[in-house]
Amino acid sequence: MAITKKKLEEIIKIIFEKKGDNLLLMDLKRRSPITDYFIICTAQSPLHAQAISNEIESRLKKQNIRPHHIEGYTNGQWVILDYWDCLIHIFLSEVRQFYGLERLWGDAPQRRFVDQPTNQ
Repeated sequence: MAITKKKLEEIIKIIFEKKGDNLLLMDLKRRSPITDYFIICTAQSPLHAQAISNEIESRLKKQNIRPHHIEGYTNGQWVILDYWDCLIHIFLSEVRQFYGLERLWGDAPQRRFVDQPTNQ
């Protein structure tokens, strides 16, 4: 998927609609050979993580955008949707704290969302 600002905001909007929490966008363009962006959010339960994942996948599929790979869906502790240019990480809170992607990629530009992005 050729990621655009509009597409990133759409994914973030979907996560908010499904009540994802503690949303973070990390710009890895100059820091990672594997992806341009991480979108990280927290889910309240494995079922909630699966619901967020399902909604993202379903809505993007309607636009002919399909994930390259999905990892961790079955146990729902840490679901990764790999859309090539953007990796979406849906964590349970304790798993997110344990793995600390924010710390590992701490030098990357980050944008936290407390509300849905507005169209500009």
